[in-house]
Amino acid sequence: MPWKSLIVIVGLAAPLLVGAAAPALAQTSLTAQNEPAVSAPPRVRRHIEITPRPLLYRRCTDWYELQYRPSGTVLFPQKRCWWVRG
Repeated sequence: MPWKSLIVIVGLAAPLLVGAAAPALAQTSLTAQNEPAVSAPPRVRRHIEITPRPLLYRRCTDWYELQYRPSGTVLFPQKRCWWVRG
């Protein structure tokens, strides 16, 4: 269907559609006056959660060390940690 024909058809049909919608609008406005006003539901506030990368974190190193005790030599775990800027 050519565009010009479509525009003519829509132009002729528009007054018919507006005329049909007018009584429906009038009925809704009359019924709206008789009914109590309905309040809008409460709005939920949206929030953005930001979790930045930590400025400092712990860096650790571990090793095993021989410790001499009266009961005998023992292999004892050691660990050392320090804070590093990230």
